[in-house]
Amino acid sequence: MTARVAVVGGGISGLAAAHRLRTLLGPAARVDVLEQRGRVGGVLHTVDLAGVPFDVGAEAFLARRPEVPALLAELGLTDLLVHPTGAAASVRAAGRTGPLPPGTLLGVPTSAARLDGLLSAEGAAAVAAEPGRPLSWEPGGDVALGGLLRARFGDEIADRLADPLLGGVYAGRVDALGLRATVPALAAALDAGAPSLTAAADRAAGLTTVPAASRDVGDGGPRPAGGGPVFGAVRGGYRVLLDALVAAARAEVRLRTTVRELQRREGGWRLVLGPTTAPQLLDVDAVVLAVPAPAAARLLAGVAPAAAGAVGEIELASSVVVALAFREQDAAALPPTSGVLVAADEPLAVKAFTHSSNKWAHLAEGGLVRLRASLGRFGEAAALQIDDAELVARARADLAALTGVTAEPVAVHVQRWGGGLPQYGVDHLQRVRAIEEGLPPGLAMAGSALHGVGVPACVATARAAAERVVSHHTRGSGKPHSRPLRP
Repeated sequence: MTARVAVVGGGISGLAAAHRLRTLLGPAARVDVLEQRGRVGGVLHTVDLAGVPFDVGAEAFLARRPEVPALLAELGLTDLLVHPTGAAASVRAAGRTGPLPPGTLLGVPTSAARLDGLLSAEGAAAVAAEPGRPLSWEPGGDVALGGLLRARFGDEIADRLADPLLGGVYAGRVDALGLRATVPALAAALDAGAPSLTAAADRAAGLTTVPAASRDVGDGGPRPAGGGPVFGAVRGGYRVLLDALVAAARAEVRLRTTVRELQRREGGWRLVLGPTTAPQLLDVDAVVLAVPAPAAARLLAGVAPAAAGAVGEIELASSVVVALAFREQDAAALPPTSGVLVAADEPLAVKAFTHSSNKWAHLAEGGLVRLRASLGRFGEAAALQIDDAELVARARADLAALTGVTAEPVAVHVQRWGGGLPQYGVDHLQRVRAIEEGLPPGLAMAGSALHGVGVPACVATARAAAERVVSHHTRGSGKPHSRPLRP
């Protein structure tokens, strides 16, 4: 018999896993992708905004990680890789909008940070004094990032910089996010004996000191090692990548299909699908779970209770994206920045605006200006339970307050992401370890609940999950990866 593997979840993690399974198992294998929604993509979604493909989920990926560029190359899409323009970002805090300070690591100041325009004199003095204060750190430990920042730098760094930055990444609160999972390089530098948090940030950011004789006027500090664009995107939107993955995986994609139960059986797994009144059974050799944490916990409860318990501890945040398009003359007041992050204590509903046409050259087409408002932080799900018209009204009111743009948009799209982003709390990596070690043979998990919420991290977990289930079965059968799982 040929191999048969089920992938539960048709987001980027599930589709990347299906693609990797096809590569490893060859053309004869059967790969089923089971997706509860009516479309693939999960929290990646491209819509047509005034005639241009526009991403209303994740809009970019870390280009310095290799996973997405490598995947684009495998799929023959390298020519669609684009990078941002040189437009700079800004931050709204303490009632004013200013440049996003350079020289920080997700809001943690390095010795190169320029914070004068963001912090009060007292706040800046606290940051400057931090390297000289004794630091107590237990290697291997974990703490809430916000608490650590407040203890070392004061409240202003946490509230005015780190919280807005991490609110954009995780829709989370800096005081609830764990250091080790959110800024792992910083934790590693502390483990290695960095004498202060500033020094740890320097090491984590890869800063190198510029010799005094070679410094330009005004350049008094270290510079980051390495180079190249930090972020990338796909021209045509993420749907181009998703469509290519579906085609390359040659999987049986079954939309509007709910997996209600996962059962062990001799030689493999049984999935119970569909409504309780008319269940369907699917028997497979292996399973990759690529679903949000609550769904994974439910499916694992009967077959891997320890893993299910760990997954169930991962909380989720909800958010909304409001995409807007304006005529150029109506958006003339929009600043030439890539967008603005908003501190949580500002009297605004949004947590960020992305000035998409400024940030991405390929989105500045058709004489229109396109942008997106992001709303929703962890714990604010109830505040998002209003109708679309009110969400748009709040986004437009905040846009007017921040930029002076008051015109009626020519196109609008509201995208809700209920429970779209997992929260990486203190000791998150211990939970992930319990999940991965608690999965029985032939079962693997992928997705944003594990080792990172970005697209590259999801692709990495997808590849690892596919390789795990294939490796187990091929070891048992003694056959190479290109052969079926069972004779």
